[in-house]
Amino acid sequence: MSKQKSYTKEFKFKVAVEMIKGDLTIAEIISKYQVPRSVLGKWKKQLLDNGPEIYKKGNQPVNYILTVLNEGIILLIHDLYHYLMISHLFLQKI
Repeated sequence: MSKQKSYTKEFKFKVAVEMIKGDLTIAEIISKYQVPRSVLGKWKKQLLDNGPEIYKKGNQPVNYILTVLNEGIILLIHDLYHYLMISHLFLQKI
């Protein structure tokens, strides 16, 4: 009796996205990832059914991504401000 193989959620997501993209046939995906045909449809359906959840308000990964982006934008604005101030001071001396 063989033990059923378990897959990580990241692996399932990667394979399901590859199926949705449609660059490979089902046979090519089975060969590439060594996954039985019986689970591929289930993973694709789960991704399509639950995909909108990543955009749900209060979702931790989305909030984290937005926080990182906001911090990056703030740093960019800060750097731009300093660049403009230095340029302004330089131009005043000319």
